[in-house]
Amino acid sequence: MDATEAPHRERPLALAIGGLIAMAAAVGIGRFIYTPILPGMIADGMTPGEAGLVASANFLGYLAGALLAATRLFAGSPRGWLLACLATSATTTAIMGIVDGLAAWLALRLVGGAASAVVLVFASALVLERLGAVGRSGLSAIHFAGVGAGIAISAAIAAAALAADLGWRSMWLAGGGVSFAALLAVLALVPEAPRTEAGTAPAALRITQRLATLTLAYGLFGFGYVITATFIVTIVRATSAAPSVEPLVWLAVGLGAIPSVALWTLIGRRFGILEAFAAASLIEAAGVAASVLWAGAAGALVSAFLLGATFMGITALGLIAAREMADGAGRQAVAMLTAAFGLGQIVGPLIAGFGREATGSFLAPSLVAALALLAAAALAWRIRRTKG
Repeated sequence: MDATEAPHRERPLALAIGGLIAMAAAVGIGRFIYTPILPGMIADGMTPGEAGLVASANFLGYLAGALLAATRLFAGSPRGWLLACLATSATTTAIMGIVDGLAAWLALRLVGGAASAVVLVFASALVLERLGAVGRSGLSAIHFAGVGAGIAISAAIAAAALAADLGWRSMWLAGGGVSFAALLAVLALVPEAPRTEAGTAPAALRITQRLATLTLAYGLFGFGYVITATFIVTIVRATSAAPSVEPLVWLAVGLGAIPSVALWTLIGRRFGILEAFAAASLIEAAGVAASVLWAGAAGALVSAFLLGATFMGITALGLIAAREMADGAGRQAVAMLTAAFGLGQIVGPLIAGFGREATGSFLAPSLVAALALLAAAALAWRIRRTKG
């Protein structure tokens, strides 16, 4: 056995935990801490339209990072790129609490979004393929649970800052500090890929009809979930239930997300990956609609939990299905779906932010998002009967 393979063969659980920590820092915190921070920024003068622009800048960076991750630009050490982008995500998160102005926020969130996408692609490649190689694919649920864990941590950071009356800037700084600590943990837990993997040129991807349809469904999912994921705390703050529920809403999203990948992959193995994708999309559509149709504390918490309990599950199911359709070009397929997802995320906050300014409500954008999730479910169901 190659000496470079020994660490991860002997420590699959540590590898999975390293993946969890990487996903928590770059995605759960780096991407999603903006949601509980946003109401404070709006209260300090940011308009809903500007809020949508900043969110979309992050998702534009995410799209760019996903596309670039599939190119030769990221040849070389996968672990090196993973660590560099984790550091970038932590740095841009922390600096958000220091700078002022829309231009600076746009630039930071653009770079941070690109870093988070590269972390997702490389962490998934380093962890999932190697867990599969040693017969421990079941541990992949630990890897994906990192997003929910990061969201829960971001909720705790926001709640602590609110309780201490520290303001929104302290939330960004704390998120960056936690992310730097996570970088050190990943450094210890995730070894370099074996020499046969490190620096390998990306494989060629054949885009079949089934893979193209899945990519479209994944893009609709990205649009469908992101409006609620970005603005749910802002939506709740505008209601009478805000004082009692606001600190709990984002926590409910994170707690719902932590076990969701294990649950939905179990359902996928029992009933089929595409069937599970469709079912989760339908449930998420109900949660998105509930965020604007079901007033009060119960509606807010149910909507938040349904969002958390499905969006990472759908993410994992889509990537699993793509890898199965990719014929050995798994990294390329993951990057393609991540790019489609990123495109959907760019459009969603823009429609929501400026729609809120035009209508005074998130009702119409959220209902359009729910319809997009219904369409994603229909496409996933259709793929089952598609050949090639």
